[in-house]
Order: sequence, then structure tokens, then C-alpha cells
Amino acid sequence: FVGINMGSLAYMGGALGVGIGFGLQNIFSNFISGIIILLEKTLKVGDFVDLQSGVMGKVAEINMRYTRITTNDNVDILVPNSEFINGRVVNWTFDNQLRRLKIPFGVAYGSNKDKVKIAGLAAAASVPFTIVDEVHKSDVWLVNLGSSSLDFELIVWIGEGGVKTPTRVHSAYMWALETELVKAGLEIPFPQQDLHMRSGSLKVQIVETDSSNK
Repeated sequence: FVGINMGSLAYMGGALGVGIGFGLQNIFSNFISGIIILLEKTLKVGDFVDLQSGVMGKVAEINMRYTRITTNDNVDILVPNSEFINGRVVNWTFDNQLRRLKIPFGVAYGSNKDKVKIAGLAAAASVPFTIVDEVHKSDVWLVNLGSSSLDFELIVWIGEGGVKTPTRVHSAYMWALETELVKAGLEIPFPQQDLHMRSGSLKVQIVETDSSNK
């Protein structure tokens, strides 16, 4: 009646509907993912998780659209629920609260392996996070003959308090290992360079070492 082509309005409405549909797609996906999480109960408040995106922390809140993760630096991160459904999620406290850690370290060639093991076990015993019983025992493994060091791993079991603070725990074991290795007179490898002189030229050969204790 007023001269407006209703067919044009229909096309505009269809395009608008498609745009709104794409815009709501992520919201709807997160909403459905939230329902799945709440129904399956694979994730609960208080769990310590490590996401594929690199986010690591404690689950503080689960909502229909997002889950709030609080990191050990007390930073709250709002993670879309679809990330828990579509990506890899490591739940460190899903069922069993005990976890085994492997702390890598290295000593110089020629070191007494028995002394290394004694020093490693002493380091494990000095850290309060360590759990020791008949089933869960600390150990020291020789895992590799490196280019410049004997590479070992300190095997320890930790409880829930340690699982939720992995960086702090790793630092505590490295601190204790360095203390015990020095006390036992065991040398820790460090970077070094050998210079080889030839007639008329200077050749520098870099001998690879691992100062980070593989």
C-alpha cells in the first residue's frame, strides 16, 4: 500500500537471520557444552586442570556459558565451556589425589652412581610434598648417557597440595637436589668451550653441555 517491495524485506530478513545465527553459534555451543559438563560431572569446582590452550589452575566456578579458572598467580580466566569439550583437558585431581613426578637432573661423567642415588633420595625425603609408603616409593633412575652428563630422574609421589602447585613443587625438588649433590661432592655439568688451534687458522669447537640438568 505504501509502495515498499515486501520481497526485498524478505531478503533482508533472511540475511539478518543468517547473521544472527552465526553470531549465536558460539553462544549456543558453549551453552550445550556447559550442560554436558554439569551432567557428566567430569569437571567440578576445586579440580586442578591443565587445558590444551595452556591455561592451568583451579576450577573456581562452572556456569552455563563459561568456566572460571583461578591460576596459582590468583588470576581469574573465563574459559568458554566448548574448550573443555572440544580440546584436551588434563584433570590432575579427577579421581586419585596422588601423582608421580619425574624431576630430571644430570651429573658429570665419572660420578659415583650410588652416591647420586643416595643424594637424590635424601633430597626427596627433605621436601615435605613427598609421599612415601609401601606402594608409593621414591627412586632415582639413570635414563640417558648424555653428550656431557649422566642424566637421571628423581621419581617422587606427591599429594593433593603439591599437585595444585606444580611450579613451586618442581622448584622445591630442584633446590633440594642441588643442596644434596653439592653436599655429596658430586659435580653438576656446566657449559664450556674448547679452543683448538691449527696452523694458519683458529677453529672454535663448541662442546655441547646441558646446564639445565636434563
